[in-house]
Amino acid sequence: MNPPRISASAAEAEKPAPDGNRYDRMEWAGAFGDLGTLIPFVAAYIGVLKMDPFGVLFAFGTAMLVCGLYYKTPFPVQPMKAIGAVAAIQAVQTAIITPAAVYSAALVTGAAWLFLGLTGLASRLAKLVPPAVVIGIVFGLGFGFMLQGVKMMQTDWLIAVVAGSGTLLLMGNRTVPAMFVLLAFGAAVGAVQNPALLDALSKTGIAFHAPVFALGELSWNQFFIGAVLLALPQLPLTLGNAVIAIKEENNRLFPHRRVTEGGVSISTGIMNLFSAAVGGVPMCHGAGGMAAHVAFGARTGGSVVILGCVLLVLAFFFSGSVDLLFKLFPAAVLGVILFLTGAQLALGSSAFPAARGARAVVLLTAALCIWNVGAGFIVGIALHHAQQRGWLKM
Repeated sequence: MNPPRISASAAEAEKPAPDGNRYDRMEWAGAFGDLGTLIPFVAAYIGVLKMDPFGVLFAFGTAMLVCGLYYKTPFPVQPMKAIGAVAAIQAVQTAIITPAAVYSAALVTGAAWLFLGLTGLASRLAKLVPPAVVIGIVFGLGFGFMLQGVKMMQTDWLIAVVAGSGTLLLMGNRTVPAMFVLLAFGAAVGAVQNPALLDALSKTGIAFHAPVFALGELSWNQFFIGAVLLALPQLPLTLGNAVIAIKEENNRLFPHRRVTEGGVSISTGIMNLFSAAVGGVPMCHGAGGMAAHVAFGARTGGSVVILGCVLLVLAFFFSGSVDLLFKLFPAAVLGVILFLTGAQLALGSSAFPAARGARAVVLLTAALCIWNVGAGFIVGIALHHAQQRGWLKM
């Protein structure tokens, strides 16, 4: 692996950007940098929970379009990972998680973060988080993405090695963007390995879909399940990764377009309330998403606008075939995207504190965040206070 290529691309992001968005080939390439997390979670919601593809894609596409136009940086919109994982697992094991419960989770999540943002509580909570814990969260997220990428690459090491080697050679190349080559390679491999998918895709037609109000038949039982089992456990993770970490990542890479914890919280609240209303899933602004867009060439909000428009076209005209389309890309290729995204994120958090005790807090927080960001966030704060009192000797 060649870290200087990745860190160089991050350094380019620190250069002043134009006043508006760009829509050149690098923005197009960077637009698809977050597919490594988007496709698996969206596929799980559609395939396992049997959610309406239109609502899921329409919510994501609209949120990305608005965020790209508003923030004018590669400000990401991602599925909330803890909610997505719990929903998929529980749907298989217990069958108590229904699409309505997912809508409820988005509704509760949106209301909570809108309240925290409007009251200023989000910024106050963020100020209580020590810098060492923030660094640990970002560092742990980076390594978590890398490990998940390796797991996905294990499904076909030959494909992963070819895809990864070619991508590394092209990283930073503005003539032939790495993401275009990677996507073309993944689609070609998928077509060869699963020719039946191409046949099925060729038989699907264009059909227009329109938005519907998804909360009309919501029951109290579904609301309770979505709130308690899905939404509430996600809150610490969201504060760490999708409020504090994304604010740090955006302001580090794009100091001319700074954001605040309160603003990010309000944005998270609004897009989740909208998502719940149209049949979407809980969404957040994960720091890994920005790293993914930047790693593959994005430097403005144009990349997020592009991806949003692509998803909206899929939603309005190709909702019936989107599950087949996602299956076309091999897991090994998506693993390469995740691995390089993690490397980008971890490299950006490498400014370790000088004090030995603070470094211990960073590493322990990072290790826990690889497993669970919410747990790492809480334990990291406890470790910081223990270290400040001289209780942590390492």
